[in-house]
Amino acid sequence: MHPHVLLLPPSDSDAHSSVQPCVPDQTPPRPQLIQCDNDPCRLAPGSLVQEVYSGADENSERHRHRYEFNPEFRQKLEREGLVFSGVSPDGKFVEMIELSRDVHPWFVGCQFHPEYKSKPLNAHPLFASFVRAAYENRLQSETSMEKNGEVDLVMPERMSVTSGD
Repeated sequence: MHPHVLLLPPSDSDAHSSVQPCVPDQTPPRPQLIQCDNDPCRLAPGSLVQEVYSGADENSERHRHRYEFNPEFRQKLEREGLVFSGVSPDGKFVEMIELSRDVHPWFVGCQFHPEYKSKPLNAHPLFASFVRAAYENRLQSETSMEKNGEVDLVMPERMSVTSGD
């Protein structure tokens, strides 16, 4: 277990009422309490995740875990550039993190399971945003390389077959 992680204690009480640090060499107890609810999450103004959620101030997502971020490390990680872009309404629990777009074009981490709200023809906003960012980044990279004459683009065989070329 990593010191940046807290273990939710096994009990019948509210999952967020008491958390304990995980000791690196400690074997966590067998899961008895798993957080399985839709927790509200405040989104940081101007953050990538707020943009992904169409400018919303809050979202609600389903969780299924026994671990939380250890707040003892929050200030240090914020100083190093990690953005805590989604937190519980009381500010105690980190739900989403991201890196600034000057550091990385699209980097988001979350505690919840976006796949629970995703369907084949209606992707969760995080998935749709990630795929869109990857596509746009690739187009930008390829366009930049073509303008500079740096490389000839190599098209994998399966792509050339499906593209009709």
